[in-house]
Amino acid sequence: MNASPAPLRVAGGRSGNAAAALAGAVAGGAGIAVAELLAGIVGGAPSLLIALGDLVIRLQPPGAKDVAVNLFGTNDKLALNLTVLLVAVALTAGIGILARRSWNAGVVALCGVALVLAVAAFTEPLVSPLFAILSPVIALTVTIRVLRSLIRMIPPMTGPTAATTAAIAAAGVTAETGATAETGATAETGATGTIATAAATRPAAQMPDWGRRRFLLASGSIAAGSIAAGLVGRALLDRQPSVPTTATPVALPAPLGTIAPLAPAASLALSGITPIVMPNDRFYRIDTALIVPRVDVASWKLTVKGLVNREVTYTYDQLKALGIFEQYVTIACVSNRVGEDLVGNAKWTGVHLRDVLSAAGVRPEATQIVGRSVDGFTVGFPTAWAMDPARDPMVAIGMNDALLPAEHGYPARLIVPGLYGYVSATKWLAEIELTTLEAFDAYWIPLGWAKEAPILTQSRIDVPRYGATVAPGLVGVGGVAWAPDRGIAKVEVRVDEGPWQAATLSAAISKATWVQWRLDWMATTGSHRLEVRATDGTGDVQTEEKTQPAPDGARGHHTITVKVS
Repeated sequence: MNASPAPLRVAGGRSGNAAAALAGAVAGGAGIAVAELLAGIVGGAPSLLIALGDLVIRLQPPGAKDVAVNLFGTNDKLALNLTVLLVAVALTAGIGILARRSWNAGVVALCGVALVLAVAAFTEPLVSPLFAILSPVIALTVTIRVLRSLIRMIPPMTGPTAATTAAIAAAGVTAETGATAETGATAETGATGTIATAAATRPAAQMPDWGRRRFLLASGSIAAGSIAAGLVGRALLDRQPSVPTTATPVALPAPLGTIAPLAPAASLALSGITPIVMPNDRFYRIDTALIVPRVDVASWKLTVKGLVNREVTYTYDQLKALGIFEQYVTIACVSNRVGEDLVGNAKWTGVHLRDVLSAAGVRPEATQIVGRSVDGFTVGFPTAWAMDPARDPMVAIGMNDALLPAEHGYPARLIVPGLYGYVSATKWLAEIELTTLEAFDAYWIPLGWAKEAPILTQSRIDVPRYGATVAPGLVGVGGVAWAPDRGIAKVEVRVDEGPWQAATLSAAISKATWVQWRLDWMATTGSHRLEVRATDGTGDVQTEEKTQPAPDGARGHHTITVKVS
């Protein structure tokens, strides 16, 4: 009688690979979690996720910033953190499969990952060199130990054993054809053949149910512990208050002369319009720091160097002693698309940048001022822009009558009226270097952004919202317009390609700030298109032609559609 035996089942199939991938992912997560916890407990220890994310930011191709901000807005850092975590876990899952096939190869791959993490940690300016090595080593050790423990719970990859092969031969199985030879076996011989055939067709090295449960329970427990440890570590990393505490309390000094409170006419009465002064907790934040730098004001210093007569270093108290002043300035991110909200106006308190520079003595050949953050980020803008008496750039230490919040640059940052933040607004300022425009390109310039970037004349409709439904009759249409440091002379609105109608403007605080605008529109039933444009103080009318933010800011009129019913 001819019969085909059941195919041999090897534990190295899909189920085995899935278990190995899970083991790798859990092990990688455990290593990352321990490193996060260490970073939260020990000052100077790196968060490996942050270090790797910062490395990604430094190696990003041109245009990546614009895409990230467009997709995620101010959540771009969270998105990058999660992406780095998922990629790391996916990578260790693959290494888990490799380690099951060849343990030595898996260990070598994990060592390679640890080396990349160490390189990334070494490039972090605020990380201790000792922990730049120690943290990846600890994470590697934890990962290897967890992976080994979990891999041992999975049956080893195996094929037919010698005994199985002999049993197949005894049963008369022909390897090439899979046919069973006809023999005149006795009942006893037939019984033996049956036993041999059964042994040959029994699944080899299968994971029993109890073993599977043990593996899943161990994996789940380790994963749960890793998540808890990672969350605690990140919470400790983020534990610093809005302004770091020191042995001596830091207070915002009184300015030499206060500016008068804003007049009622500086704001328009229209529900839903952006406030003329953005509160600190609502002010946009766009920067390259995946975690806010923790700066100890007691040891912080600001150095002025480069093309100067003498290098000068200021402590925090020495900086304040130069004399404090206040001004309202609207700043904007170059990534802000038409109609979006990466722009804000605040009352800034600080010292005149020209006073900071005068003590060093700026040499005539210095055509560029470079601001450098404690984390190494750089901006650069023309020296002539800062020296122009028509504007007053500053080293700010306060925001809206409070010390600078940590996320907005504590203890000091640059505010330069009229320039996009990526070329001027250094947060966590540590160094000012005088150089030439030709000698140095700041952080964003090699990535395709313009070297000189005055803020464009722009306007936005805040109310009604895009796609809103409003009742027929008089409808308040309003928003904000800005052109620092030229000021806004006029804002106009048109409905359905009709004539441009002049809007009412709030009283301008200064040429360096935005204004609110309002137009009362007699809305009629139907769908309508509303469009806004601004004219700045020099007579330049906002262009209708739309462009992307790169390389020097988005252009175009903000347009919305509303339904009246």
